[in-house]
Amino acid sequence: MRVSKTLKEKSRNLRTGATDTERLLWYELKNRRFAKFKFRRQHVIEPYIVDFICLNRKLIIELDGSQHFDQIEYDQVRTLFLQNKGYNVLRFWNNDVLNEKEAVLEVILKALTQPSPTSGRGL
Repeated sequence: MRVSKTLKEKSRNLRTGATDTERLLWYELKNRRFAKFKFRRQHVIEPYIVDFICLNRKLIIELDGSQHFDQIEYDQVRTLFLQNKGYNVLRFWNNDVLNEKEAVLEVILKALTQPSPTSGRGL
C-alpha cells in the first residue's frame, strides 16, 4: 500500500519539528535501545500519523498536549480506528512523560511484554 505523498511529507515535517517531549521519549525508544524493541516515529497509518509505533508488537504510543483537551472525540475515533486495525494504543500526557518518564517507560514495557486487549491512557 502506497502512502500518500502529502502524509509522507507531513510525517517527515513532524519528525524534524519534534516537540521536547517527543525528543525525550524518542531518545529512550530509538535504535532498539528500549528492551531491544524497534520503534518508528511519526509513522503513517492512513489516514493518520502516529507518534511512535512498534510494528512487531502492534503497539502505538501517542503523546498528548493541551490541544487534546479540545479534540477528545477526534482522539476517540482515531484510537478506535487504530484498534480495529489490530493495534494497541497507549496515550500519555506530555506532562507525564516530562515528570514521570520512568513510570511511562514501565507502562510501555508492560504493554510490549504482556499486551493488553484494551487501549487507553497510560498513567
